[in-house]
Amino acid sequence: MKKILVVLAHPDEKSFNAAIAERCAEAVTRNGYEAVVHDLYREGFDPILPAAEIPLEGVVDETVRAHCRELTEAAGIILVHPNWWGMPPAILTGWVDRVFRPGVAYRFTEGDAGDGVPIGLLAGKVALVFNTSNTPREREMAVFGDPLAAFWKTSIFGFCGITEHYRTTFSVIVTSTEEQRKTWLSDVAAAVDRHFPKE
Repeated sequence: MKKILVVLAHPDEKSFNAAIAERCAEAVTRNGYEAVVHDLYREGFDPILPAAEIPLEGVVDETVRAHCRELTEAAGIILVHPNWWGMPPAILTGWVDRVFRPGVAYRFTEGDAGDGVPIGLLAGKVALVFNTSNTPREREMAVFGDPLAAFWKTSIFGFCGITEHYRTTFSVIVTSTEEQRKTWLSDVAAAVDRHFPKE
């Protein structure tokens, strides 16, 4: 059975982000995949990258090794997080720092010191990102732009060999109604169905 890695990064277990992640896991399971779910805050994932982990042959603890193994085994990735200051929460960027390792998510050609074009190593070629925001989209785009677009699509996924990328943002969360959230969760399930159809 193919595995889909679902990673949630929100400190409130009753948040709409948590509801999105739960709906994602339900959808991929219904479609015949195994959902490998991580709630980084609930698990107490340590986002701090020690210097000893940085080299290709660096010393990596068992938790990070397990996450790396799941990343390489995944047929696809789903990430769920709020937009904070135009960035993911620090716990998620730390997860990327520690888990999207050289030799796991990417490599450089032999003799390349890192100044060349990376070779993506991830077998899963599909990634979905669901974001939440408390800023209306019109103001977000006019004032701040969309820094998360380049962060995920180019800096992370493109670097590591993921070729199919879908991302959407739900806003405004703080003033949303229950009916609106139900509609958004239906949109989440539909997106998962499109990108990870029944096996």
